Amino acid sequence: MSATADHAEERTNPAVRLGFQPEQVVQEIGYDDDVDQELREAIEEVIGTDLVDEEYDDVADAVVLWFRDEDGDLTDVLVDAITYIEEGGSILLLTPKTGRDGYVEPSDISEAATTAGLSASKSVSVGKDWSGSRLVTPKAAKSKK
Repeated sequence: MSATADHAEERTNPAVRLGFQPEQVVQEIGYDDDVDQELREAIEEVIGTDLVDEEYDDVADAVVLWFRDEDGDLTDVLVDAITYIEEGGSILLLTPKTGRDGYVEPSDISEAATTAGLSASKSVSVGKDWSGSRLVTPKAAKSKK
């Protein structure tokens, strides 16, 4: 029975689909009035606690990064975000969908991720107004540490 319930939750809860797990420490960067509150609540439900903010001074298992075109240099923001995550952690980069204020071109995301030393997964819809890209540290870079 639980396997079926797990699969049902995977389909209905975007946070599960995005790979969040119970007891993870997830840091949120770039919060503003326009973020998707339902997604935030779904992540908090899965991890079992509140998201920690930009003032959190320890390492996190994952980072949720809300980024809009006018938020500055994406590469710089990603490099900064990497310093907050545990080795092997991931960054969920959330950007406005096509046609929305603050839209970021996929080519800009790919270039910034590569420059920051991250590998980008394909973009997924995570809400009415937001798309997400899961960014991870390449395995080769991790083994050098």
